Amino acid sequence: MPNMEKELFNLKFAAKDLERNAKKSEKTEREEKVKLKKAIQKGNMEGAKIHAENAIRQKNQALNYRRMSARIDAVASRVQTAVTTKQVTKSMGGVVKSMESAMRSMNLEQISQLMDRFETQFENLDVQSQVMENTMMASSTLTTPQGEVDSLMAQAADEAGIELNMELPQSGTATVGASAQSTEQDELSQRLQKLRNV
Repeated sequence: MPNMEKELFNLKFAAKDLERNAKKSEKTEREEKVKLKKAIQKGNMEGAKIHAENAIRQKNQALNYRRMSARIDAVASRVQTAVTTKQVTKSMGGVVKSMESAMRSMNLEQISQLMDRFETQFENLDVQSQVMENTMMASSTLTTPQGEVDSLMAQAADEAGIELNMELPQSGTATVGASAQSTEQDELSQRLQKLRNV
């Protein structure tokens, strides 16, 4: 019995450790999003992409830690049920022995008290089983769709108050200067046209 309780403690400790790691990953994700905004404000799109990828990786890491923590909690609940059931079974065994001796002497008062104890043990087992079932139902793992790097960059740009007037590089070949260059050519073409008309 002490061995199962030790394992139960270890499981609960592991679940808390995973939860701590999930919070640490979420903190790192927030830090990466701040770096992402700063990189976009400075016009460093390559750096922004790296920070966006890091933020998404940390978000997924946190989700994985939470999923594992929920699974370990579910196992811990099952072990807790086993420990409790073993305790109740032991208590019920003692009650049955006492009942046998009471039946031999036919002491009705003693039999009534033993039956009350027996029913109390069963009620306790029912309550504990119900709590464990509710815990198991509540410990469902979270599933969320994986975010896109481009949409995160656009969100960060919106939050930073910067409008991205270009398409984000799909394969890393587009550059920031391309849109500025085309704007300059349009202006030069218009000025040349005005000079010809004069």
